[in-house]
Amino acid sequence: MIRTFFKHGSNAVLVAALLAAAIAFARGALHFSLLGVAIGAAVFFSSEYTTHRFLFHAKPTSIPFVLRLQHLLHYDHHVDPAKLDLLFLPLWFTVPVAALYFAVYYAIVRDVSLTTSLVFGSLLALTYYEWVHYVAHIPFVPKTPIGKYVKKYHLWHHFKNEHLWYGVTNPSMDFVMGTYRNVEDADRSTTVRELF
Repeated sequence: MIRTFFKHGSNAVLVAALLAAAIAFARGALHFSLLGVAIGAAVFFSSEYTTHRFLFHAKPTSIPFVLRLQHLLHYDHHVDPAKLDLLFLPLWFTVPVAALYFAVYYAIVRDVSLTTSLVFGSLLALTYYEWVHYVAHIPFVPKTPIGKYVKKYHLWHHFKNEHLWYGVTNPSMDFVMGTYRNVEDADRSTTVRELF
């Protein structure tokens, strides 16, 4: 199970980047900020919802190259939710997004150590997101009640209604944005597998 997780997407690179940053913090090359890590993780968890809803579920573009990227990033994942090659974020997406996070954080705080702590928090949250997403789509029963709930919650998005339940790791932004419903009260969508 863990070996499969590291074979796909950018997961091995994410963990390598986290280990490199952890070593830099441990050796004192960079100052570690626990608050920075927490803020970076919070920023990621907020953007998890908005990225999924407004980028990955955006209407198809008429530009063929961008349309292909839309399919690779998410449309095809809805067509075949169990296919691992479509499950994880690819390296060509993750690296530029991580660089963008670094640039934005640095523009705000103007400190390399604090910026690295913020990015560390965001990448840690992204790695957790990838793990939760992976567990949701493989034949594995989580051990905890929360794990079982989060798996069901994400699968509702794939098999009941693609216009609801955009969070993957937690439903907090769905409550804030009004896209959470009790599963019994939600209409079954006819386009849940073919988004567009």
